[in-house]
Amino acid sequence: MEEVVHQLEAGGVTLEQSLALWERGEQLAHACQAFLDGARARLAAADPARPAGADAGAGASGVRDDGV
Repeated sequence: MEEVVHQLEAGGVTLEQSLALWERGEQLAHACQAFLDGARARLAAADPARPAGADAGAGASGVRDDGV
């Protein structure tokens, strides 16, 4: 993901290449979100006393809304 962002920020690539990089970034973001969702589910299963959605800094979507 870092390399994709670096290439997009550096510029010097064609529109076609930029679109391909953007699509790759989207794929990686979805894969990372799925990984995080799975980790949250495993944590919830391991600690049933923990209320659902108790992730610090996460909004209703599970995505941090504090710019981090």
